[in-house]
Amino acid sequence: MKTFKPLVLLFVFAVVCYSCKNETKEVQTTTTEANAPKQKTGQAFIQDDEATPNCLQIAINSPDHKTLVAAVQAAQVENALVNVGPLTVFAPTDAAFAALPEGTVENLVKPENKETLANILKYHVTPGNLSTSILTKLKKLGQANNQYVQVEVVDGKPVIGGANIIASVKAGNGIVHVIDKVLLPPSKASN
Repeated sequence: MKTFKPLVLLFVFAVVCYSCKNETKEVQTTTTEANAPKQKTGQAFIQDDEATPNCLQIAINSPDHKTLVAAVQAAQVENALVNVGPLTVFAPTDAAFAALPEGTVENLVKPENKETLANILKYHVTPGNLSTSILTKLKKLGQANNQYVQVEVVDGKPVIGGANIIASVKAGNGIVHVIDKVLLPPSKASN
Protein backbone atom coordinates (compact mmCIF):
# COMPACT_ATOMS: atom_id res chain seq x y z
CA MET A 1 0.00 0.00 0.00
CA LYS A 2 2.94 2.33 0.66
CA THR A 3 4.09 2.14 -2.99
CA PHE A 4 0.55 2.55 -4.31
CA LYS A 5 0.04 6.04 -2.78
CA PRO A 6 3.19 7.58 -4.36
CA LEU A 7 2.24 6.06 -7.73
CA VAL A 8 -1.24 7.60 -7.53
CA LEU A 9 0.27 10.97 -6.61
CA LEU A 10 2.74 10.70 -9.49
CA PHE A 11 -0.12 9.86 -11.89
CA VAL A 12 -2.23 12.81 -10.66
CA PHE A 13 0.78 15.12 -11.01
CA ALA A 14 1.41 13.88 -14.59
CA VAL A 15 -2.23 14.40 -15.56
CA VAL A 16 -2.24 17.94 -14.12
CA CYS A 17 1.01 18.81 -15.93
CA TYR A 18 -0.28 17.39 -19.20
CA SER A 19 -3.58 19.29 -18.90
CA CYS A 20 -1.80 22.56 -18.22
CA LYS A 21 0.49 22.03 -21.19
CA ASN A 22 -2.43 21.49 -23.59
CA GLU A 23 -4.63 24.27 -22.21
CA THR A 24 -5.32 26.95 -24.78
CA LYS A 25 -5.70 30.58 -23.88
CA GLU A 26 -7.73 33.09 -25.79
CA VAL A 27 -5.80 36.08 -26.99
CA GLN A 28 -7.62 39.30 -27.65
CA THR A 29 -6.70 41.22 -30.74
CA THR A 30 -7.73 44.60 -32.03
CA THR A 31 -8.80 43.16 -35.38
CA THR A 32 -12.54 42.82 -35.78
CA GLU A 33 -14.25 40.31 -38.04
CA ALA A 34 -15.36 43.11 -40.34
CA ASN A 35 -11.83 44.30 -41.12
CA ALA A 36 -9.98 40.99 -40.73
CA PRO A 37 -8.17 39.85 -43.87
CA LYS A 38 -9.90 36.92 -45.59
CA GLN A 39 -7.90 33.80 -44.92
CA LYS A 40 -7.75 30.90 -47.33
CA THR A 41 -9.09 27.68 -45.90
CA GLY A 42 -8.76 24.01 -46.68
CA GLN A 43 -6.08 21.35 -46.56
CA ALA A 44 -3.79 23.32 -48.86
CA PHE A 45 -3.19 25.94 -46.20
CA ILE A 46 -2.38 23.69 -43.24
CA GLN A 47 1.25 24.04 -42.16
CA ASP A 48 3.06 20.73 -41.63
CA ASP A 49 6.84 20.54 -41.78
CA GLU A 50 7.13 16.89 -40.73
CA ALA A 51 5.10 14.90 -43.26
CA THR A 52 6.20 13.93 -46.75
CA PRO A 53 5.38 16.93 -48.99
CA ASN A 54 2.12 16.65 -50.90
CA CYS A 55 1.79 17.33 -54.63
CA LEU A 56 1.18 21.06 -54.15
CA GLN A 57 4.11 21.48 -51.75
CA ILE A 58 6.42 19.76 -54.24
CA ALA A 59 5.41 22.24 -56.94
CA ILE A 60 5.72 25.22 -54.58
CA ASN A 61 9.22 24.16 -53.55
CA SER A 62 10.38 23.55 -57.12
CA PRO A 63 12.35 26.29 -58.89
CA ASP A 64 10.99 25.04 -62.23
CA HIS A 65 7.25 25.28 -61.45
CA LYS A 66 6.63 28.95 -60.60
CA THR A 67 4.18 29.39 -63.49
CA LEU A 68 2.26 26.25 -62.52
CA VAL A 69 1.97 27.42 -58.92
CA ALA A 70 0.81 30.89 -60.03
CA ALA A 71 -1.81 29.25 -62.27
CA VAL A 72 -3.01 26.95 -59.45
CA GLN A 73 -3.35 29.98 -57.17
CA ALA A 74 -5.14 32.06 -59.83
CA ALA A 75 -7.64 29.23 -60.44
CA GLN A 76 -7.93 28.65 -56.66
CA VAL A 77 -7.55 24.86 -57.02
CA GLU A 78 -4.88 24.43 -54.34
CA ASN A 79 -7.04 22.06 -52.31
CA ALA A 80 -7.41 19.70 -55.29
CA LEU A 81 -3.66 19.02 -55.19
CA VAL A 82 -3.53 18.19 -51.50
CA ASN A 83 -6.49 15.83 -51.29
CA VAL A 84 -5.78 12.56 -49.57
CA GLY A 85 -5.42 10.91 -52.94
CA PRO A 86 -3.59 9.09 -54.12
CA LEU A 87 -3.11 11.47 -57.03
CA THR A 88 -0.92 11.47 -60.08
CA VAL A 89 -0.07 15.04 -61.07
CA PHE A 90 1.54 15.91 -64.39
CA ALA A 91 3.43 19.13 -63.65
CA PRO A 92 4.53 21.19 -66.67
CA THR A 93 7.75 23.13 -66.18
CA ASP A 94 8.05 26.89 -66.59
CA ALA A 95 9.66 26.20 -69.98
CA ALA A 96 6.58 24.21 -71.02
CA PHE A 97 4.35 27.17 -70.18
CA ALA A 98 6.72 29.53 -72.00
CA ALA A 99 6.32 27.39 -75.15
CA LEU A 100 2.60 28.24 -75.32
CA PRO A 101 1.62 31.00 -77.75
CA GLU A 102 2.54 34.45 -76.48
CA GLY A 103 -0.03 35.91 -74.09
CA THR A 104 -1.74 32.56 -73.36
CA VAL A 105 -0.69 32.32 -69.71
CA GLU A 106 -1.34 36.00 -69.05
CA ASN A 107 -4.84 35.63 -70.51
CA LEU A 108 -5.63 32.44 -68.57
CA VAL A 109 -4.76 33.88 -65.15
CA LYS A 110 -7.28 36.72 -65.55
CA PRO A 111 -10.21 36.39 -63.11
CA GLU A 112 -12.73 36.07 -65.95
CA ASN A 113 -10.89 32.95 -67.20
CA LYS A 114 -10.71 31.20 -63.82
CA GLU A 115 -13.06 28.36 -64.87
CA THR A 116 -11.13 27.66 -68.09
CA LEU A 117 -7.83 27.69 -66.21
CA ALA A 118 -9.21 25.35 -63.53
CA ASN A 119 -10.36 22.94 -66.26
CA ILE A 120 -6.87 22.93 -67.83
CA LEU A 121 -5.20 22.35 -64.45
CA LYS A 122 -7.57 19.52 -63.53
CA TYR A 123 -6.66 17.92 -66.87
CA HIS A 124 -3.18 17.47 -65.35
CA VAL A 125 -4.46 15.36 -62.42
CA THR A 126 -5.36 11.66 -62.44
CA PRO A 127 -6.73 9.67 -59.49
CA GLY A 128 -4.30 6.98 -58.38
CA ASN A 129 -0.59 6.65 -57.75
CA LEU A 130 0.61 5.82 -61.27
CA SER A 131 4.31 5.15 -61.67
CA THR A 132 5.92 5.32 -65.11
CA SER A 133 5.89 1.51 -65.32
CA ILE A 134 2.13 1.47 -64.73
CA LEU A 135 1.61 4.29 -67.24
CA THR A 136 3.32 2.24 -69.98
CA LYS A 137 0.53 -0.34 -69.64
CA LEU A 138 -2.32 2.14 -70.19
CA LYS A 139 -3.87 3.63 -73.34
CA LYS A 140 -5.68 6.58 -71.74
CA LEU A 141 -6.20 8.19 -68.37
CA GLY A 142 -9.37 9.60 -66.84
CA GLN A 143 -8.50 13.06 -65.60
CA ALA A 144 -9.97 15.11 -62.72
CA ASN A 145 -11.87 17.30 -65.21
CA ASN A 146 -13.82 14.23 -66.43
CA GLN A 147 -11.95 14.03 -69.74
CA TYR A 148 -9.38 11.56 -71.03
CA VAL A 149 -5.76 12.03 -72.05
CA GLN A 150 -4.03 9.56 -74.38
CA VAL A 151 -0.98 7.58 -73.28
CA GLU A 152 1.55 6.36 -75.83
CA VAL A 153 4.71 4.38 -75.27
CA VAL A 154 7.76 5.71 -77.13
CA ASP A 155 11.09 3.93 -76.68
CA GLY A 156 9.64 2.13 -73.65
CA LYS A 157 8.64 5.37 -71.91
CA PRO A 158 5.12 6.74 -71.39
CA VAL A 159 4.19 9.91 -73.29
CA ILE A 160 1.14 11.61 -71.81
CA GLY A 161 -0.88 13.65 -74.29
CA GLY A 162 2.32 14.33 -76.23
CA ALA A 163 4.28 15.32 -73.10
CA ASN A 164 7.43 13.49 -72.01
CA ILE A 165 7.99 12.70 -68.36
CA ILE A 166 11.38 14.17 -67.46
CA ALA A 167 11.33 13.41 -63.73
CA SER A 168 9.11 11.82 -61.09
CA VAL A 169 8.83 12.76 -57.41
CA LYS A 170 6.96 10.72 -54.80
CA ALA A 171 4.53 12.80 -52.77
CA GLY A 172 2.73 12.20 -49.50
CA ASN A 173 -0.53 11.93 -51.45
CA GLY A 174 0.67 10.34 -54.69
CA ILE A 175 3.27 11.15 -57.31
CA VAL A 176 4.29 14.17 -59.37
CA HIS A 177 5.55 13.57 -62.91
CA VAL A 178 7.40 16.58 -64.28
CA ILE A 179 6.46 17.01 -67.94
CA ASP A 180 7.84 19.08 -70.81
CA LYS A 181 4.51 20.22 -72.28
CA VAL A 182 1.28 21.78 -71.02
CA LEU A 183 -1.64 19.40 -71.51
CA LEU A 184 -4.60 21.12 -73.14
CA PRO A 185 -7.94 19.33 -72.86
CA PRO A 186 -9.81 18.57 -76.06
CA SER A 187 -12.77 20.81 -76.77
CA LYS A 188 -16.08 19.52 -75.42
CA ALA A 189 -17.32 19.03 -78.99
CA SER A 190 -14.60 16.46 -79.75
CA ASN A 191 -15.39 14.24 -76.77
